[in-house]
Amino acid sequence: MRSAAVRLVDISKSYGDVWANKDISLTVEEASIHGLLGENGAGKSTLMKILFGMVSPDSGLLEVNGQPAAFRSSADALEHGIGMVQQHFSLIGTFTVAENLILGRGSQSFGGRWVKRLDLKAAAQRTRELSDRFGFGIDPFALCHDLSVGARQKVEILKALWGGATTLVLDEPTAALSPPEAEELYEVLERLRREGTTVILISHKLPEVMRLCDRVTVLRDGAVVGDREIALAARRPGGQRAAMEADLVQLMIGRERPVVSQRAPRDLPPVLSIRELSDGKRIDGLDLTVNGGEILAIVGVEGNGQSELVELLIGQRKRISGAVELDGTDITALSTKQRFDKGLAHIAEDRHASAIADSMSLTDNASFGFIDGAPFAPTPFWLSRRLRSRFAALLVARQNVRASSPDALIESLSGGNQQKLVVARELARAPRLMIAAQPTRGLDIASTTAVHEALLALRDRGSAVLLLSLDLTEVFTVADRIAVIRGGRIVGESPIATADATQIGQWMSGAASKEPV
Repeated sequence: MRSAAVRLVDISKSYGDVWANKDISLTVEEASIHGLLGENGAGKSTLMKILFGMVSPDSGLLEVNGQPAAFRSSADALEHGIGMVQQHFSLIGTFTVAENLILGRGSQSFGGRWVKRLDLKAAAQRTRELSDRFGFGIDPFALCHDLSVGARQKVEILKALWGGATTLVLDEPTAALSPPEAEELYEVLERLRREGTTVILISHKLPEVMRLCDRVTVLRDGAVVGDREIALAARRPGGQRAAMEADLVQLMIGRERPVVSQRAPRDLPPVLSIRELSDGKRIDGLDLTVNGGEILAIVGVEGNGQSELVELLIGQRKRISGAVELDGTDITALSTKQRFDKGLAHIAEDRHASAIADSMSLTDNASFGFIDGAPFAPTPFWLSRRLRSRFAALLVARQNVRASSPDALIESLSGGNQQKLVVARELARAPRLMIAAQPTRGLDIASTTAVHEALLALRDRGSAVLLLSLDLTEVFTVADRIAVIRGGRIVGESPIATADATQIGQWMSGAASKEPV
């Protein structure tokens, strides 16, 4: 039995009538990876924010390395060796890696020397030493906005390690990573454990929990409902692993894993037609068609034009050449609002940048895009708060969004519940074309299944769905056809029923060119 790196005893935290955490006790052994599982709104992030000094508990005790602790800020927590990497990065893109690591630290110790000013050369040297020690491969002089998502994740971990963290909390660290980037992060975490660092991993992904974790604690409705040791045998594929995964799902949602009900796609005319579309930068002569009654998934290594394609389709990026048609009508010259009026909807990849306003209520966020007219404007110059609040309550019920009331600020919700509101709002448009970019990012098992069912239902009503996802399991679960993007062009397509994973990997990596299917 190893010593406890962290102990939480009877931790409780409420927001009004809602209990985020209720009498939670948790022990995390040193030099281990401890998983924290639970549905959206189960209290995982709140508990870890208490550990990191960002939130004060109503009651309970905290011990770090056997000593009582009380943190008034994240700086206090870091002084006690607690570091946290949250879902949304806090890097300044125009700064270098080394500059981001020393930002806000004042006088620093570089190689035993105390300095009164920022010594960027010494900072870069220490950055390189930390990066090399853990195999990160990060250039200290690289600008953060030029890094991939996976590399930025590593920089956030370096920030915590730089500050002296010996216990590292990671909140959904692979939510925005491609499979190769996630694999790199797994190797990093295993190396950190071998070096003696304690890791607390918040995740919805059972495969990564089973692979990495020594122990798992499951939360439901703000309370601990189970604690399981992950034996070595359970980490390997086979019966014992399947039984353990089923047990964890049962603990998380109180029932067996829900199953998406697939139905045969319908053969309908094209809803979206893209011809020789280019932006002069990342998209280069792209051709694509999505039929009515079809879910087409676009996959590829991140940075090959996925985000730029979405911006072109919704009218937020200037095209150089080519055309876009929706139901046979050329929409290339239309504004974003006009495209939405024609029947387009969009689940944004980054909800905080493009889909919600953090400082506004659920009611306000639910009605974005519906403002100018029905169903909220009885007259052209007046918006009904009552009607908008009723609509928000309907969306909350449809997607089981956990919130105290429609008047609550959306920033008070967990990330997963924010995402569920965005999905419900876009589905409420009853669109002809749904552009769904990472629609289940940060969602738990039950919520992911609900979104998949909703996209399938939209498809079955004759609409088209363009799905952009880094999760190949998701793609093979709901898509009818798969297309691979590389270098801003579609380099391979296949019906999902006959898709070959090896061939898809070759298309993504450039090992095979486009072939007729």
